[in-house]
Amino acid sequence: MYPTLLALHSLVRWLVLTSLLSAIFFAYYGWLSKKRFTRVDNAIRHWTATIAHIQLVLGLWLYFISPIVAYFLSHFSTAMHERAIRFFGMEHITMMLIGITIVTIGSAKAKRKTTDHEKFKTMAIWFTVALLVILSSVPWSFSPLISRPNFRPF
Repeated sequence: MYPTLLALHSLVRWLVLTSLLSAIFFAYYGWLSKKRFTRVDNAIRHWTATIAHIQLVLGLWLYFISPIVAYFLSHFSTAMHERAIRFFGMEHITMMLIGITIVTIGSAKAKRKTTDHEKFKTMAIWFTVALLVILSSVPWSFSPLISRPNFRPF
């Protein structure tokens, strides 16, 4: 189950990033061109948050069955000095929880705004901040800190 869940989590990462980038593009475009906030824009906002929440559930599930995290939790003082163990045991989950919280707050705030301009602006700002937080803690294949494959096979 662990390898399948890990592969699924790795795959959904790309959906999160794609949906966030799309939502940010449409938000800035709508905001800067003073476009009307349509049902399509609202659906993009909604689905971006939904995909992020699906990834959150997969990530939390993975966190609680991960042998890396189990080692981190049972050997905390030693594991704090091992970069990869500390990254997955503490840093990755913390930053991703923050990132998804920012997506959630931004989505909720945008939904409640009264003008189209405010909806786009709120989405653009909150989703951009969330994307930066998320990008900072993805274990990219090219990262000098922690390297994992960009795609994991099922």
